[in-house]
Amino acid sequence: MPEFFAEQAWVGGGWRRDVLLRTGSDGLWSSVECEVPAAQRGSAQVLPGPVLPGLVNAHSHAFQRAIAGMTERAGAGEDDFWRWRDRMYSAALRITPQQLEAVAAFLYAELLQAGTTQVCEFHYLHNGVDGKPYADAAEMSLALVRAAQRVGMGLTLLPTLYMRSGFQATGLREDQRRFASTPESVLRIAETVARQAGGLVRAGVALHSLRAVDAAALNEVAVAAKGKLPVHIHIAEQQQEVADCIAATGLRPMEWLLQNAAVDPGWNLVHATQSTPAELQGVAKAGASIVICPSTEANLGDGVFDLPGWLGQGGRWSIGSDSHVARDWCEELRLLEYSQRLALRQRNIAARHAQQESTAAVLFEGALQGGTAAAGAPLAGLAPGQRADFMVLDADAPALAGVPHDHVLDALLFSSPGARPLEVYVAGRRTAARQAQVTAAFREAMQGLWA
Repeated sequence: MPEFFAEQAWVGGGWRRDVLLRTGSDGLWSSVECEVPAAQRGSAQVLPGPVLPGLVNAHSHAFQRAIAGMTERAGAGEDDFWRWRDRMYSAALRITPQQLEAVAAFLYAELLQAGTTQVCEFHYLHNGVDGKPYADAAEMSLALVRAAQRVGMGLTLLPTLYMRSGFQATGLREDQRRFASTPESVLRIAETVARQAGGLVRAGVALHSLRAVDAAALNEVAVAAKGKLPVHIHIAEQQQEVADCIAATGLRPMEWLLQNAAVDPGWNLVHATQSTPAELQGVAKAGASIVICPSTEANLGDGVFDLPGWLGQGGRWSIGSDSHVARDWCEELRLLEYSQRLALRQRNIAARHAQQESTAAVLFEGALQGGTAAAGAPLAGLAPGQRADFMVLDADAPALAGVPHDHVLDALLFSSPGARPLEVYVAGRRTAARQAQVTAAFREAMQGLWA
């Protein structure tokens, strides 16, 4: 089985020297040893730079990669999330399974090249363009599985329940016809994916939002998934969503969820930008995670998540790129910290509120540990039993050149231009550069969508 040697590697939350890494036939780390003398390194492959674990992108809508750069022109009147959503639907209503596979493969290759090795795909495009179910209900889901397998990306597929257009609605709007699903249908898709995929592909489930799912359906899915599958849900992203929830239920979205669902460590609450300290305390007590998507939350004008409050609770969190206006985990973590600095007019927010020294270390470890919970896979770093996912940094990149070894992560996150990894490995195998065919298929899909 492959053995690797790194002069510098991120182990147990900090940099360690002379690290010998061994993988098993299952693609997991079998042993990780630090400060290994030269005589004991044997024939291990020497890695050409500092080594970081691979990260999880905990929230993705792959088809929205097709609209990156396509929604940035203002029309008459104010522009907000809801107007953006109408524009996004124009892509959702026409993309075919073949186009989805092409767009997703291109996206996943981009994420891999930046050091993301697993993506959680929050997937609600279930039906044909006419709104009628495909002969195989998992048609669109399996297009995403094929895309991930084509480029070597780990995937957690989250078939998403979407039943109504709003709190007071009894069904979906015509422009939401492709989203129609039932608890039974999304659980069946999750079962199909789990049975057919294997390898680097996992299954979970998602509930689109409280406005899109009633209480009975939400709990039916949650009970079926409990202890077996990660559960994801959009929550408290927009102020209008909060107002609508209060009008319909008398409670704020996170209040309602905590009072009406058995939220536990298997839950991942996406966005939570409109949260109160009491709500965050309740989520932390339940052991659930928050999934933060800084670039999309900024792009859509959602607001700024209360990171100091969440860190003060010792809360678990992960990072996602959501609509994929950015596709680099470094950019997401940098924006997460910078948005806090802009709002609070202070520096090193994450480090201070986590009561640690390095902001970069707090951000990276948060994304790493929360990511494994979001993905439902052993992806918590360079440690025995975890999947052998890692990236090798270019120590000669302008952002890192000459930087003392214990400041490499700080410079990676907070010195521009960004330093792309030299190599990325998934389950102990080096991933290939993006194939020309992947780019050609993406261009063809974009031409078909927007010509």
